[in-house]
Amino acid sequence: MSAMHMSVLLLGRRVSPRTQETCEIFDQLQISAGAKVPSFNPARPSEHRGQQQTMGDQDLPGVLVSDLEGPHGICEDHAEDLKRHFNLITMQDFLENKAQLGPKIQAVYIWGGRPAVNQELLCSLPSLKIVASAGAGLDHLDLGLVASFGVKVANTPHAVSSPTADLGMALLLAAARRVVEGHELAVSPHTENFPTDYMGQQVTGATLGIIGMGSIGYKIAQRARAFEMKIVYHNRKRRKLEEEEAVGAIYCEKLDDLLQRSDFVMLAVSLTPQTQGLIGKRELRLMKPTAILINIGRGLLVDQDALVEALQTGLIKAAALDVTYPEPLPRDHPLLELKNITLTPHIGSATHQARRQMMENLVESILASFSGLPIPNEVLLK
Repeated sequence: MSAMHMSVLLLGRRVSPRTQETCEIFDQLQISAGAKVPSFNPARPSEHRGQQQTMGDQDLPGVLVSDLEGPHGICEDHAEDLKRHFNLITMQDFLENKAQLGPKIQAVYIWGGRPAVNQELLCSLPSLKIVASAGAGLDHLDLGLVASFGVKVANTPHAVSSPTADLGMALLLAAARRVVEGHELAVSPHTENFPTDYMGQQVTGATLGIIGMGSIGYKIAQRARAFEMKIVYHNRKRRKLEEEEAVGAIYCEKLDDLLQRSDFVMLAVSLTPQTQGLIGKRELRLMKPTAILINIGRGLLVDQDALVEALQTGLIKAAALDVTYPEPLPRDHPLLELKNITLTPHIGSATHQARRQMMENLVESILASFSGLPIPNEVLLK
């Protein structure tokens, strides 16, 4: 087992030795700088909690968050853990007192895409060292702009890959077997008999085309193999031969080939200027009339107007989307009226375990940036 996977207990939970080392070095740096901060032993969280009560938030490094509660705030379950490491400053408090709080903020903690990081904010934070963003997607950040201020960026790709792959397969199965329609039929007060011709698409033996064979795409392939699916994929870079063989995947250099061959098309690619509108009218026409489109990437990967038309006219069989644009869709959007679509509210990483791991990964990266250690999951500008 590698050092990254070994762990110790921190605050009653398992974290990597890097976090322990970072916490210790960070405390030493604060003490050497003259800050009145008692030493923190991550192996004795109860001792640390007692020290926290006597030291006050002002002795901790400032971290900007969107809010401490509400639909656009950080996970409330995580707040107390974060407060043990940082002085959490909400966006509202910052905006009300920029002159005093701006120089104290050393990190921005992005949760659910908030707070937004723009040039105005960056100019107001002279002590900023890192922008730490939960999740794998980075389309909400201008990486070049952040880098121009000498600020690091980190995200949490490994924490989200397994739960997002799980959801991708859940959506595939739900759409193929018409699970949502079946539920509505089963619970309807008007149902007297179950129709014998209520049928869906078979998954076993079908061909799955995966667009985007990164960590999430590859985990989807691993799961699909257990369903005895044939797997083809399209990616910017071809996977190693041994990786392909491990999941039985065949590389399609051309996206058109994948679309024509697949019974299910799974979008697991990042949103970039190059991938925006990747699936439009032309691509939908290349798909089989029995094909099902699944999107767990970003809403803007798909031309939604073209998708509505394709679903209404039978150009493709069905779609299952965890992401749309905007989110949520306007309540009168035509996608919401269709029976051959399954929608979920962007919940790819929404498990208690994944969200806690995301938080712990962000804390680890922030502490590393403060202490000058290598930053786990640092995003490098290409």
